[in-house]
Amino acid sequence: MALRTAEQYVESLRDGRAVFYKGERVPDVTGHPVIQVAIGHAGIDYRMADDPKWKDLATVTDDETGQVASRYYQLPRTSGDLLKRSALIEQATRLGRTLVVLIKEIGTDALFALHILAKQMDDKLGTKYLERVRRYHAYCRDNDLALAVAQTDVKGDRSLAPSEQSDPDLYLRIVGESAEGIRVRGAKVHTSVSTNANEIIVLPTRALGEKDRDYAVSFAVPANAKGLTLIAAPYGAARIDRFDHPISGQHRMMETLTVFEDVLVPPDRVFLKREWQFAGLLALTFVEFHRFTAISYKLPLVDLLVGCARLMAEYNGLEKVSHVREKLIHLISYAETLRALTHQAALQCRMVEPGIAVPNQMLVNIAKHHFASHYHQAVQWVQDISGGLVVTGPSGRDLESPEIGPYIRKYLAGKNGISGTKRLQAFKMVRDLTASDFGGYQEVLAVHAEGSIEAEKLAIFRSYDSNGAYEYAKWVAGIES
Repeated sequence: MALRTAEQYVESLRDGRAVFYKGERVPDVTGHPVIQVAIGHAGIDYRMADDPKWKDLATVTDDETGQVASRYYQLPRTSGDLLKRSALIEQATRLGRTLVVLIKEIGTDALFALHILAKQMDDKLGTKYLERVRRYHAYCRDNDLALAVAQTDVKGDRSLAPSEQSDPDLYLRIVGESAEGIRVRGAKVHTSVSTNANEIIVLPTRALGEKDRDYAVSFAVPANAKGLTLIAAPYGAARIDRFDHPISGQHRMMETLTVFEDVLVPPDRVFLKREWQFAGLLALTFVEFHRFTAISYKLPLVDLLVGCARLMAEYNGLEKVSHVREKLIHLISYAETLRALTHQAALQCRMVEPGIAVPNQMLVNIAKHHFASHYHQAVQWVQDISGGLVVTGPSGRDLESPEIGPYIRKYLAGKNGISGTKRLQAFKMVRDLTASDFGGYQEVLAVHAEGSIEAEKLAIFRSYDSNGAYEYAKWVAGIES
């Protein structure tokens, strides 16, 4: 079945999974007023694969099976593959009005990393993980599955190692093993798209020592696995008013606290089992791919910031004001620097066994740091150009009122007869993007998603080979080696 329709994807979610929203068990996620918005958003990936306009970008003929499959599942073999993947992520996010879809992106990031680490473990330890990873990858690809990744442990006292915690379950761990498989207990947090994924892939969150060997575990389970509970984050609410909420009214992504209570994982779904030396490497390799995904899906967001600033400058009659033009130049530079770094990270990829192209780590982290460290300033520029009506303007329902609607159309009119309706629409877009609960969500994601700003800075420092610059400085100074 290499490709599914959006309708088949929705149907696959009616599987009895244990999802809770605001303290209540959700009997059917496809009928929940909030989660169904996330399901519709995730359907973008499936609709693109079925749309003649996007089919060539969203799909690829698999070399092994000859079947047409989702491009997300294609193992990147060249810089061209990485550029195509980036373009697909960017376009899907653009159709999602700046919100990443992530229903296949993050899971395949994990699968790429698992291929690499499985090969390394097999070569060094004599394990048989690579064939297991390949079979699982083929299963997900051939069934066109939606994937979530549970990586970040709840961590408890972050100054202590997993085995030193007062409660041993504050990092997910192996608590038992038999011929049936391993049993795991613990919890992961920030698990994106898990309420509406088919499979949950679990990865370690950090480097581990030998005493923490039970915490060195990676595996995959179906979202309705016995003992798995998904507690959905309650930010926002169902949006039906798309005038006041043009982005969040129709697009949403869910995150969960993901609890494992003695969940049984069959042997063929276990990809790391107490090989503690490889836990940190697996976590970092996943991040190398996932931050490339991140900088790809940030591109429509920074483009929209530029577009909002220009639109509001025009509607407010400020496009020729010097400080406004200066802010627009800064926003354009912000967006295009991110785009250039993203593309260059693909072009300067490195090849890693078993024949997978990995984006340039240093450039990926520079791009991510560039985005994250300047995002709040970019939001401030857009809000400054737009004006206070971003938060004090009337609602779409006021506009529809026969009694007061004419006042809004008259008094909110902009430059050159721009109607009050259009200007209010522009204000609502800026509000939803920068000053709503969705806007706050994006600002926190800028700081923490795919790793913190400090983690990106550390990765930049570690990945830059400064020896050449160091020796050059000594030579210019005349210092003998």
